[in-house]
Amino acid sequence: MMLFGGILPYLLVLWQLLASVDVARAQDEPAQESACPAIVKRAAWGAAKSKNVTYQLKPVANVIVHHTTGERCATVATCKEMVANIQTYHQTDNRWSDIGYNFLISGQNVYEGIGWHRMGAHLRGYNDKSIGVAFLGNFDQERPTPRSLNLLARLLQCGVELGELADDYRLYGARQLQSTNSPGRYLYAKLQELDHWQAQ
Repeated sequence: MMLFGGILPYLLVLWQLLASVDVARAQDEPAQESACPAIVKRAAWGAAKSKNVTYQLKPVANVIVHHTTGERCATVATCKEMVANIQTYHQTDNRWSDIGYNFLISGQNVYEGIGWHRMGAHLRGYNDKSIGVAFLGNFDQERPTPRSLNLLARLLQCGVELGELADDYRLYGARQLQSTNSPGRYLYAKLQELDHWQAQ
């Protein structure tokens, strides 16, 4: 016991030195930050249960951007209500199994629609091989905010990191693939400045 008691202070000093080296090393190493933005989950906006789920093969090769054409929501509460109303319309009037978009973006936040690796109902002929992202608002009349465009870029990079999107995914506006004004002229112009944009 005397021997152990005699070396105990030295062991404590050694432990403290090793701990300080680990802390210094951790501070020197760059932090690995995820591209993934905070996403308002389905439960947070009061999503109804999906009536049917069809899964996609991943990674998905295409991303198609839309706009909802309605008013722009200004607060989290009104945006949640707007997303819930879109789901109700899709399920009740269109008789779809769930909200048609994988994700929706307001001026400030990303909202989970049906989410990753689930097939949406946003563009006939492309639903099984694309992710649909809808911007809340009418972008024939208003311009997308810089934050919303940054959220889109981060969301798509997040999809690549998660293995949900192909590294060389192709980005389109809905009007390129269907006779529609979506995603609106102002948003469509901004999409052409993003990586992965496909002119054809």
